[in-house]
Amino acid sequence: MKKSTPSRRKDEKPRKRRAGATLQSTKIASVPGAGRRVDPHLSREQRKYEEPVPSRELILETLNAQGVPVSDALLQKLLHVTASEQEGFERRLSAMQREGQIMRNRRDAICVVTKLDLITGAVQGHPDGFGFLTRDDKGPDLFLGPHEMAKVLHGDRVAARESGLDRRGRPEGKIVEVLTRANLRVVGRLHSEHGILIVIAENKRISQDFLVPPGESMKAKPGNVVVAEIIEQPAPHVRPVARVVEVLGNYADPGMEIEIALRKHDLPYIFPPAVERASAAIVPKVSKQDMAGRTDVRKLPLVTIDGETARDFDDAVYAEPKGKGFRLVVAIADVSHYVVPGDALDAEAKNRGNSVYFPRRVIPMLPEVLSNGLCSLNPEVDRLCMVCDMTIDNRGEITDYTFYAAVMWSHARLTYTAVAAMLAEPKGSLALQNKRLLPHLQHLHALYQLLLKSRLRRGAIDFDSTETQMIFDANGKIERIVPVVRNDAHRLIEECMLAANVCTAGFLQRAGHPVLYRVHEGPTPERLAGLRQFLGGFGLQVGGGEKPQARDYAEVLAKCKGRPDAQLLQTVMLRSLRQAVYSPDNLGHFGLAYEGYTHFTSPIRRYPDLLVHRAIKAVLAGKKYNPGSWQELGGHCSMTERRADEATRDVDAWLKCYYMRDRVGESFDGTVSSAVAFGIFVSLDGLYVEGLVHVSDLGSDYFHFDPAKHLLLGERTAKRYRIGDRVRVKVVRVDIETSKIDFVLDD
Repeated sequence: MKKSTPSRRKDEKPRKRRAGATLQSTKIASVPGAGRRVDPHLSREQRKYEEPVPSRELILETLNAQGVPVSDALLQKLLHVTASEQEGFERRLSAMQREGQIMRNRRDAICVVTKLDLITGAVQGHPDGFGFLTRDDKGPDLFLGPHEMAKVLHGDRVAARESGLDRRGRPEGKIVEVLTRANLRVVGRLHSEHGILIVIAENKRISQDFLVPPGESMKAKPGNVVVAEIIEQPAPHVRPVARVVEVLGNYADPGMEIEIALRKHDLPYIFPPAVERASAAIVPKVSKQDMAGRTDVRKLPLVTIDGETARDFDDAVYAEPKGKGFRLVVAIADVSHYVVPGDALDAEAKNRGNSVYFPRRVIPMLPEVLSNGLCSLNPEVDRLCMVCDMTIDNRGEITDYTFYAAVMWSHARLTYTAVAAMLAEPKGSLALQNKRLLPHLQHLHALYQLLLKSRLRRGAIDFDSTETQMIFDANGKIERIVPVVRNDAHRLIEECMLAANVCTAGFLQRAGHPVLYRVHEGPTPERLAGLRQFLGGFGLQVGGGEKPQARDYAEVLAKCKGRPDAQLLQTVMLRSLRQAVYSPDNLGHFGLAYEGYTHFTSPIRRYPDLLVHRAIKAVLAGKKYNPGSWQELGGHCSMTERRADEATRDVDAWLKCYYMRDRVGESFDGTVSSAVAFGIFVSLDGLYVEGLVHVSDLGSDYFHFDPAKHLLLGERTAKRYRIGDRVRVKVVRVDIETSKIDFVLDD
């Protein structure tokens, strides 16, 4: 295994060590020179960089001590920055400016942002032309009117000053400085206005249109979807300018929705040349050298159980009776053997963060030679794996476990549908065809029953939800949308993976090794108070005091089953919880009712799992794996997960709009899925498509939104609309460009 390279920040790359320089000479060069007091963070800087420069803390302390803006020359003099340090020092100042710690005034002197009473943060645009500044200090957002938003684009980082309150009493901001530009390119449709070409961004949070200069359109025609490079960012009284660099085609072309989503959300979808070269060098077969030092479990009848369309198989399972309980073996593809810290494959896997699954297309985290080949636990071939070998008692409690590197041989590639059929009909034709494996599947199912009882005792939350699958025609358009029915085979695999993941968290926590936990915190005090107020109106209450547990939620959900308002109650409870994230701080998993939980079982498609595998190997070898800042890695992996979710939602919405465009004028029964200030969203029966009934179409009345009760209430008629209500609606408008479907009530 290659040695990992030192962690480096993207914005502060160290220079190469000079030929012949020893570690001692480098340390001497890094020690503060004559007149520069010792940097209190010098040791940290030396660990991170080969030639450390003054730390951010020392720079800020020095600037604060001066009490006035300072020129570059004076700051370098005050800190006794040597000639060899100057380049790195300038990079550090640039990074501090980008992150809003310092800024330059009109005389180009360096100022400390906190001294200027400025607020830094990211701009969140709105399709209607206004926006908000999400503050770094977690304070209340600042409203940015259209005049301020004319200076920036969605995502830009800025320094602003609070300028008062707007008409609605919200704190309002005035942008003082743009720190960093978030958008270098934009994807959108080309339009012609009086002979002038403009690009209208697909991302509706970017409300400005981009002028395209003559000769910079790549001969794209109005209506084409294009990618444009921004050559002039927005400024007061100046529209942004961009040149077309890629013509994607017509809006309704097959697959265009995915091409747009990839570029709109900045999803990496082309492997860099270095990754292609590394992939080409991989021998697609496990060698004897690879197997050295591993436990041989090839005779163990491990099998994979996945969906019909799956091509990357991360996990294989096996169970056998042991005493009054079971032995459970979960074997996970050993991606970490092939993806080495610091190499091209690792850098791109980190950049992507996860595989992205669109309908009919996958953007893999790893090249296909690994994701569908050497790392995939394909049937009847040797594969390297990491094993979590568990002992589980007759109560479904894990009493012992061990981790080890192994070589395996999958005895079958099974599907959820086939396994469920064999378990339901053990004497059926499918079971007879697999009679060699049937006893092992029955052991897995018996173990699942024990794990399910343990789950219930633990009080894990189980929200009822309907997953759907799009069925496409030969032209790549939706033919129909069908519900995905979860059977015992789905649940069996889920419980096996949960068991392995919770063992992983315990193993690394006991070893004192840092890792990324999968953290799911309970409700905030504000959300909990709102939930209790809401449930109180239905005669229900969440127990647990100020810190309820998953069990308290589960008890309420159990009381809701069978009620006509069950969907409403469940939806409100679900929305009270926080989003799951990756973090090195073990704050537990509220929904699953685990004190510690991490992701170990999908290293082919999730970068956090790959990091976890490396940590396990380090502990087994008596070493420590240090990939850099675990906190920053957690934030990055959480971001890539959200990015993938947003992209797939965009594609689903576009496809559903295309599916519904020929149904304008038709009427359907449906259920209110959400109530908001501007109307109600309705999910259509049997079609699993959602659209909006605008508040102005609810009837001849003034309707007011009650956020505490999650309903719209008519002022005169007292007519109310809330989640779970049944309505009949007519499709009146389908806008593919904005991915919106509009309904009206059909009485």
